[in-house]
Amino acid sequence: MTKTEIERLQGYLRKTFGAPSLEVRPQPKKNDMAEVFIANEFVATLYKIVEDGETEYQFQMAILEMDLEDA
Repeated sequence: MTKTEIERLQGYLRKTFGAPSLEVRPQPKKNDMAEVFIANEFVATLYKIVEDGETEYQFQMAILEMDLEDA
């Protein structure tokens, strides 16, 4: 992902989730993936998928059972 894409995605996710501390960080070894952090804690991966000339971004977040115990 380009720096511009990451900045746009970060702005969109901050606004959507109301999380000003949210950061989208690129993966140096993968150009189609980034990681999402809130308050420096990893929360999700973000994938760029280009198919038939269209681009989409998939946000994937896993929630572990043990994380729900703290909620």
